[in-house]
Amino acid sequence: MESFPRRIRKLLVRSTNWIGDAVMTTPAVRSIRENFPDTEITILALPWVADIFRASPHVDHVLLYQKDKRHAGFKGKLQLARELRQENFDAVILLQNAFEAAFITFLARIPARGGYTTDGRRLLLTHGVRKKPDVKGKHQVHYYQDMLAGLGLTPGNDDLEVEVPVELSRWADEYLRELSNKGFTKIVGLNPGAAYGPAKRWPSEKFADLARQISEDSNTIILIFGTDADQEAAGEISRAVDDKNKVVSLCGETSLSQAMALIKRCRVFVTNDSGLMHVSAAMQTPTVAVFGSTNPITTGPYSDKASIVRSELDCSPCLKTHCPKDHFRCMEDIDVQDVFSAVQQHLST
Repeated sequence: MESFPRRIRKLLVRSTNWIGDAVMTTPAVRSIRENFPDTEITILALPWVADIFRASPHVDHVLLYQKDKRHAGFKGKLQLARELRQENFDAVILLQNAFEAAFITFLARIPARGGYTTDGRRLLLTHGVRKKPDVKGKHQVHYYQDMLAGLGLTPGNDDLEVEVPVELSRWADEYLRELSNKGFTKIVGLNPGAAYGPAKRWPSEKFADLARQISEDSNTIILIFGTDADQEAAGEISRAVDDKNKVVSLCGETSLSQAMALIKRCRVFVTNDSGLMHVSAAMQTPTVAVFGSTNPITTGPYSDKASIVRSELDCSPCLKTHCPKDHFRCMEDIDVQDVFSAVQQHLST
């Protein structure tokens, strides 16, 4: 296979579909820019991950794939292909692995199309890269960098990189100024949700007990992060704290960029394996990650400021959305005190 073309005027990069995966591609996006310093780079992303790239210094444009709106269904994909064709891209790098990503860019007639040959895409790519056998034993950050190396590009360093827009940083400072006026000097973030099924979620009653212990420090306020789907868990956590001024639920109340700006200002962020866990790692916020069904070696927080709390079981990680053994011990066996100790350790440094 010939190396991926190096003289490119306009390059499209297809983002992954989930927040955490998008964060883990940020070293690869930076590597792409380093390989193509003078190229106009556009990233194609779903709306809910676009904020990961809006302030990136390595991306010139963010193009939205409106999968649930005007790009819905087969007709919508044809429409997206037409729109991409009109942009006259010289090449595309597919960080997303799905057949659909290769098919749309094939229909868009983008001359050079590079990516992994997974999901039956080999014939749709001009520059296909075979997945290495050792990929399951490496962090996913390396998975994307290895793909670039397979295209003949030079991978850069593996540090995560997510930038918060300046206006959102100002908004976060103003929001938190009101809390500091009430005497709170330390912010602990809790993230009780996770999109990939209940097997990734530490029980909400354990988060509630943790919040009660954290709230005993008079200088600490707790911010609960999540979507509308996490409001029930947030309510249980809030009810466990005696002083209602010491806990604020943000579930369903912030955009991704707003959440990013606030997570950056937390002293500690306690989270399940989730998109916001990877955001916290990228922000270099001290992170306590609770792991059960998933593998911290491949998808753990990629940060030297992170602690992982998990229970050692023969059946974990099973990578299932629901416990196949119906006992959920991988999460039930994780003691609140172990998580609280990890929080205290980060707060004391």
